[in-house]
Amino acid sequence: MPDSRAAARGRRTRHRARKGRKARIAGLITLAVMVLVSAAVGWGYFQLNRNITTFSTDGLSRHRPKQPGAGQNVLVIGSDARTGGNEKLGGGDKDDIGRSDTAFLLHIYGDDKHAVAVSIPRDTLVDIPPCRKPDGTWTQEQPDTMFNAAFSVGQSKTGNPACTQNTVEKLTGLRVDHTVVIDFEGFASMTKAVGGVPVCVPKDVYQGDLNPHRDARGKRLFRKGEQTVSGQRALDYVRIRHGIGDGSDIGRIKRQQAFVGSLIKKVKGEGLNPTTLLPLADAATKSMTVDEGLGTPKKMMDFAMSLKSVDLDNTRFRTVPWRYDGNRVAVVQPDADELFADLRADRVPGKQKPVTGKGVQVTVYNGTLTPGLAASAADELRSHDYTVAARANAPEQDHATTVVTYGPGEQARAETLARLFPGATTESTSGSGLSVTLGADYKPDGAKKSDGGGGGSAQSKKQHKQQEGRSAADNPCSDLSYG
Repeated sequence: MPDSRAAARGRRTRHRARKGRKARIAGLITLAVMVLVSAAVGWGYFQLNRNITTFSTDGLSRHRPKQPGAGQNVLVIGSDARTGGNEKLGGGDKDDIGRSDTAFLLHIYGDDKHAVAVSIPRDTLVDIPPCRKPDGTWTQEQPDTMFNAAFSVGQSKTGNPACTQNTVEKLTGLRVDHTVVIDFEGFASMTKAVGGVPVCVPKDVYQGDLNPHRDARGKRLFRKGEQTVSGQRALDYVRIRHGIGDGSDIGRIKRQQAFVGSLIKKVKGEGLNPTTLLPLADAATKSMTVDEGLGTPKKMMDFAMSLKSVDLDNTRFRTVPWRYDGNRVAVVQPDADELFADLRADRVPGKQKPVTGKGVQVTVYNGTLTPGLAASAADELRSHDYTVAARANAPEQDHATTVVTYGPGEQARAETLARLFPGATTESTSGSGLSVTLGADYKPDGAKKSDGGGGGSAQSKKQHKQQEGRSAADNPCSDLSYG
């Protein structure tokens, strides 16, 4: 018996020793894995830091919109600059000036659950504000100019992202928090890093569709239907303009929005974490230029992770309300102002409750020399159950924009009231009550209905339908072509 007990003790001692060795080995393996992962992440951050190129904020406007209280705005510019090997992917001369091929403004709402990307057609006629050239001088304002001309101010090979940012801020009244420029090579590398992006083509596409100057139609580049593309094929897909729909940039924008939606779906399907984001970020940052606020790997990763809670259904794509103006694109008002006012107020378009002012008194002032505006605004207010306390001419009648003023504790009511006046701003005062001072931007309801912003004609209804947004969750084959 003593020998048996001794033998049992020996077996238990050897078992504990084996368990201890296994635990130590497991611990060492875990530690080694942690070290390897940390080293990989550390190398990734080091590599990203080497990749990142920033542009100077010296070129930003001296008169920028106010910082919003909620949400953030990111301007994404697709550049067709041919420097750094991009001429191999997009054709053209490597010494040519940089131009913007596409652009959209991404608004991430303050609830961190919604986002909307608003595309701005490259042919849109806008006012380009004064911009800084590479030699340090500033240009004069350029009214009624094509939007993509802003990126070419200064005629540099790499383009002028600060000027495009200035132009977007002037157009929208939104302060842009960050600007990202990505070129052909960076775009192609990103699509490879995620293993390709599912897309849909509404018809067979041939070489002649990508380049209408060819004498022959050439070989088929894309078959009709769903397929996965990456690299050069992905770049060709988002650049196709001719041969599909009406051959316009508007139609191309719809396919670009579908592509970005599919890319977001693919990345989110893999999981938003440093392990999956680092390879994608490495590919993107090699050919990306960002503002100084995104100039470190940590800032870029923090921004990417901030999008984690935005689901696919709540990631929407819109296009600035537009109409054709000859062979150019004009912004349709008041539709555009209403959209931008929603974004400035961090309101999800189409989600807010109807405006009702029951029990609320408002004083209306005409801040212009146009007669009858205060009366029209008063009628509009009454139709929404507001009580018009008084209406009169403002002491100064040179107001360019409409202003809603409010006293202590009345900010929420003022913001609701401002929804009836697209583009209006709100200001606090020491006095009590609400007042509206109408500016030159105010148009009575009858004028709104007749200026291309949603009238009853078949063409306007068609354009309204085309301007409705899609989501990142939509089928890649849905609503692909305009015209």
